[in-house]
Amino acid sequence: MKKLKQHVDYLFSNIPDNEENNAMKQEVLENLEEKVFDLMEQGKSEEDAINKAIVDFGDMEDLKRELGEMEPEPETKNNRKINLMYSIWGSALIIGLLVFINFYYSPNEIWFVYPTFGVLWWPLSAYFSWLRSK
Repeated sequence: MKKLKQHVDYLFSNIPDNEENNAMKQEVLENLEEKVFDLMEQGKSEEDAINKAIVDFGDMEDLKRELGEMEPEPETKNNRKINLMYSIWGSALIIGLLVFINFYYSPNEIWFVYPTFGVLWWPLSAYFSWLRSK
């Protein structure tokens, strides 16, 4: 169980010490120990049970965010501008492909206009997202 304590100490190393965080740390340790005992009752060796409990515990990012260690990274305005440009170029390529297919295979019918309306929602939504971030 020393390995579990070391693992939990490592997980909580970047979280500030206070009463609430220490209580959460103790609760996580107790839950991991219970999981190890359950796995050992099912016939696993202690080492296997400890490793499986650690793997099953998984990622602690949500818990760290809740305890105040990490703030979620806000999406920057630059990322939204890049997303807007990507959606414009992507839509232009898709529409260009539709126009080519239309005039190559069925030049007497103009049908590319209909899927174009659907494709244009992508840059339009990216544009409004970019405007909202300004």
